Amino acid sequence: MPSPSQIRPEPLISSPITRRTVLKAGGTLLLSVFAPMSAMAAQILAVRVWPAEDYTRVTLENDSILKATHFIVKDPERLVVDIEGLELNPTLKGLVAKIQSNDPYIKQVRVGQNRPNVVRLVFDLKEEVTPQLFTLPPAGSYNHRLIFDLYPVHEPDLIAQMIEKGDWSSDPAKPPMAGTHTPPPALPLPDSGKAPVAVAPPVAAIVPPVPDVRPEQRPEARPLPGQKVVRMITIALDPGHGGEDPGAMGSRGSREKDVVLAIAKRLKTKLELQPNMRVMLTRDADFFVPLGMRVEKARKVQADLFVSIHADAFIQPTARGSSVFVLSEKGATSTAARWLANKENQADLIGGVNVKNHDKQLASVLLDLSTTAQINDSMKLGKAVLREIGGINRLHKGSVEQAGFAVLKAPDIPSILIETAFISNPEEEAKLTDNGYQDQMADAIVTGIKNYFAKNPPLAKSRLT
Repeated sequence: MPSPSQIRPEPLISSPITRRTVLKAGGTLLLSVFAPMSAMAAQILAVRVWPAEDYTRVTLENDSILKATHFIVKDPERLVVDIEGLELNPTLKGLVAKIQSNDPYIKQVRVGQNRPNVVRLVFDLKEEVTPQLFTLPPAGSYNHRLIFDLYPVHEPDLIAQMIEKGDWSSDPAKPPMAGTHTPPPALPLPDSGKAPVAVAPPVAAIVPPVPDVRPEQRPEARPLPGQKVVRMITIALDPGHGGEDPGAMGSRGSREKDVVLAIAKRLKTKLELQPNMRVMLTRDADFFVPLGMRVEKARKVQADLFVSIHADAFIQPTARGSSVFVLSEKGATSTAARWLANKENQADLIGGVNVKNHDKQLASVLLDLSTTAQINDSMKLGKAVLREIGGINRLHKGSVEQAGFAVLKAPDIPSILIETAFISNPEEEAKLTDNGYQDQMADAIVTGIKNYFAKNPPLAKSRLT
């Protein structure tokens, strides 16, 4: 017969009814009242799925921190996730319907109660992925979040993707369209003993009226005998926010991330109608891109310009006007500029970055390498764009402002951030959601960019793809 010290109380059984249990320990009667297990389980508040070519993100928003483990199953490819401290509820079951047929990486998901207090998710995959699972603390309007990021095993080549889409010529020296003027003779690079190379002529002088056709519909033109080839200008457009990060909100429910993506797509189309310009969007759909990755994408395609597009907000709905910002190494030019930069730099907290994999070294290098020359060129670009924007909307400030925006820290690319209007102002919110205003804003930015290059033709790049 076992001794009293060897007798263990039977494990408690969860029950929908509050249970009174008496345990015998060392001859003392203990009276304990246990709440139902289901009442103590974490509650899933919302589920969201953000499919994109870059990666697919699945977000579970919950009322407490969740612990999850995962593993990959082969043949066919599956990702299995076990979440502890969780009971299946209708919100979590709704994840099944959130998976879209056009998701690049997920075929479908199955959700079930694997065992008491553990829910299992099984993602049937379309290809091999590298999953990242991490948690985020409450931020902005969000509670605790459990994040699953599904990245392709082989990182896509940005230029190869754009060539496939027809957004990028495989020939870096794509000839100009028929009907354009012959560019002036090539100029030698400064401080170079190399032979002269072709540089872009003043853009405003060579761009005739162009029919409204998509870039892939434009006819390829062969250069005339003796005609110099104009180097393609690569422009990175950066629609702010996206995915988990909605950006600023208007009183009518407009979201900054939607407005700026619409403007960026219009701007892309208009820029690509120019004979010597091509465009890369840091995001072309509703998904989140970390600030450092936006800069890195621009550098990977060796962009000549980086233009980040936003829609401002302020605590007072009377604030209005458009603005243009460039990077500052010496502090913000105004309190408002500093406040805005701090707010925009919090995008990674709202959108959600995996801290364990976040490249802090990259951010430090970009900051250290930001040069006076880059800022000077950015100021020239900013002034050219601000002048044109002032023709369609009131300016919040009559001059280009400076602040420490993380997204403007590419050391070798002139970079500006455009606040197209105050989405927190009801009148300007109406403008931002109006097709006509979006078109006018895009036209103004195009003209500003053309005017900038007319005075500052880009030099040839030795590493053009």
